[in-house]
Amino acid sequence: MWTKALWVIALAAAATAPLWVWNPYHLHTLIMAGIFAVLALSLNVLLGYTGQLSLGHAAFFGLGAYTAGLLAVHGWGEPFTGLLAAAIVAALAGFATSFLVIRGRDLAQLMITLGIGQLLFEAANKALSVTGGIDGMPDVPVWKVAGLFSFDLRGKTAFWYSFAVAFLAFLFARRLVHSPFGLSLQAIREGATRMPAIGAPVGRRLITVFTIGAALAGIAGALLAQTTQFVGLDVLGFQRSASVLIMLALGGTGRLYGAFVGAGLFMLMQDYLARQNPFYWELWIGLLLVAVVLFGRGGILGGIDAIRDHLARRRSR
Repeated sequence: MWTKALWVIALAAAATAPLWVWNPYHLHTLIMAGIFAVLALSLNVLLGYTGQLSLGHAAFFGLGAYTAGLLAVHGWGEPFTGLLAAAIVAALAGFATSFLVIRGRDLAQLMITLGIGQLLFEAANKALSVTGGIDGMPDVPVWKVAGLFSFDLRGKTAFWYSFAVAFLAFLFARRLVHSPFGLSLQAIREGATRMPAIGAPVGRRLITVFTIGAALAGIAGALLAQTTQFVGLDVLGFQRSASVLIMLALGGTGRLYGAFVGAGLFMLMQDYLARQNPFYWELWIGLLLVAVVLFGRGGILGGIDAIRDHLARRRSR
């Protein structure tokens, strides 16, 4: 019961952040945490619930960002349709590449997804007339949200907009993983070779969930383009894919809340440590990651569950 109450308090605190976070820089950090939580959630659907590995998930994130950005630059800056278009483009790319990804296991999946990400990165780098190359796409014009709320300099509209999208993405993912389809995904993770014996089409389910994960990543990319009004080449970079894996490892794979805990912790620590030492902040992130993997199996949430179970066993003696 107390766990649910804690999540409700955390949700209420997050939803009202613009009312008590006065520094626009800190509010921007929270906006980025929400956006990358959606990206981590999209990877969690794959890695946490089917065991599919990916080192190129930023490919779909970048496709979503460039789709929303190009639409706005060419005269259509409506936010919601930008999100929809980004999800469709990323989903189509995910569907097309899923046939390659599901053919391999573990190392093969890592190499295939990494290769896809690098191919798109170089393609965007070379397409100067479309993407702006290394200079990116500045001054992306985004219309008012619902025709009423413009994106202000302080970031209130951007925060509530990204928060609402992240919350809806969480509700969708929660419904997905608790549905019969989601339960079959977890069964595939535990033993894919046994599933055909009960008539479950493993290949089709993996293709479907890979497409869904790509669509969610595209939405996260579109959110970044719309709230920052800039699309840079780094949205397709390997570092982006590596960062989201670190977020999941910190928060806990296979746990929907893990994406939000990991993304929030990573962004807050990155912001604080980079201000303390701009050159060595990654060292402390790495040390934390090693500690979590060694002592907190299942990420931070897994460690909390382990401590809670240990205390419960002690009280029952």
